[in-house]
Amino acid sequence: MQQAVETLTISSEGQGLYEFTGALRQFVTAADVATGLVTAYVRHTSCSLLIQENADPDVKTDLDGFFRRLVPEGMDWLVHTTEGPDDMPAHIKAALTQTSIGIPVIGGEPAFGAWQGIYLFEHRRRPHRREVILHIIGDR
Repeated sequence: MQQAVETLTISSEGQGLYEFTGALRQFVTAADVATGLVTAYVRHTSCSLLIQENADPDVKTDLDGFFRRLVPEGMDWLVHTTEGPDDMPAHIKAALTQTSIGIPVIGGEPAFGAWQGIYLFEHRRRPHRREVILHIIGDR
């Protein structure tokens, strides 16, 4: 059994989905694990992680639009407003999605489906530098 850990820094330009499938694949390859589990974990509370279709960019547009409508800015009943009007909606969006994703590794490759990719889902309006921890455990 072997393990490896790496920290990815993903720069966002504001709200939206930022794919890092290629970086995760490179991490798995470098770890030389044939069978195991790779976990991605984002170290922030106002963004999240998604596995989603990566073939049609309209999917990203529609997901972003859906979450903007589901949790809009300007909800006057929110108490946590210190960091701006997009902060608490970002926390709510992160709570509705996930901060950690496990992906099986089979034959030395993450077992993504044909049209799947992994994304950082940025919920804040301004640019951020986000840390995603990758951890793999398995056998050669």
